[in-house]
Amino acid sequence: MSHAPVMETIRLILRPHRVQDYAACKALWADADVVRHIGGQPQDAQAVWFRLLRYAGMWSMLGYGMWVIEERDSGVFLGEAGLLSAERGIAQLEGVPEAGWVLAPDGWGRDIATEAMHAILDWADAHLDSPSVRCIIDPGNAASIKVAEKLGFHALIDTDYGGKPTRVFDRPKHPPF
Repeated sequence: MSHAPVMETIRLILRPHRVQDYAACKALWADADVVRHIGGQPQDAQAVWFRLLRYAGMWSMLGYGMWVIEERDSGVFLGEAGLLSAERGIAQLEGVPEAGWVLAPDGWGRDIATEAMHAILDWADAHLDSPSVRCIIDPGNAASIKVAEKLGFHALIDTDYGGKPTRVFDRPKHPPF
């Protein structure tokens, strides 16, 4: 698969990134409140541009990647979610897709991340040959831990990433119904 398929949920459209998303992505990744548990540092314009290019590359090289989360009724950009391979040097992430989600403040507190990731994990279960999907979360990020637990992730190990405490979560592949 060379690009993200479009998926729809009750409230959302999950679609591939486009060049036109650059401004919304810049705003998302420049927001200190958004990134406080994701590295802690806002990203500059070039880093976000390279991020968009990396997203396209993951789809063409790995067959999975990230989606834009768009509100179905309004078309508003709410964030990004999907699967990645980041080569972080964390042994527990090697050989399995890593789930990730980041929301703009407009999406907070509305179960948007849970709804988007539920669709993405269903897609992964149907299309990827991996025994599980994993994610990393700052142990202080209670909101993301709650999302992970709703999605069936369980804590696997506490480790260190970039000098900061990091918890690795695992979600075994669910068999098709």
